[in-house]
Amino acid sequence: MKKTAICLALGMALAPTAGSAQIMIDTTKITCGDLAGMGPADADMVAAWFSGWFNQKLGYTQVDLDAFHRNIASVEKYCAAHPNDQLFGVIQASVNQMMKKQ
Repeated sequence: MKKTAICLALGMALAPTAGSAQIMIDTTKITCGDLAGMGPADADMVAAWFSGWFNQKLGYTQVDLDAFHRNIASVEKYCAAHPNDQLFGVIQASVNQMMKKQ
């Protein structure tokens, strides 16, 4: 009985806790103003996520870091003048425009 109690206690101690909850973010609700209000680390993470998502949709398997930084600067410049626009829509319009030029 004592052995079973020790094993049970050890198992419970090693089990994952409820404190590691996930956070869900609806990316279609992020506005340009939200992006501008983020700290640098969060803004970089959001930019990297959007870049990866859109590049995957276009079938790109390589990352052009120079283009990534140019695109971020372009979106930030647009967003500074349009803080109420949804970031997802801004990037989608930019991608659509780029695809028309190709």
